[in-house]
Amino acid sequence: MSDKSLLRTGLIGAAIVALCCFTPILVVLLGVVGLSALTGYLDLVLFPALGFFVLLTVYALYRRGKQTQS
Repeated sequence: MSDKSLLRTGLIGAAIVALCCFTPILVVLLGVVGLSALTGYLDLVLFPALGFFVLLTVYALYRRGKQTQS
């Protein structure tokens, strides 16, 4: 994967997961679909996903910075 696509994936993924973490969008959507019993488990999935996408963004920025120095 190129640095640009890694950075784009990291930023978009972090934005989507952060939006689902900090706003009740996912809770409302699960309630509409009838899966509101799963809302108690959202933190178990969303926080590690947010950490993964933030780390992916940091890694892409690191690779991009290393290439510009070379």
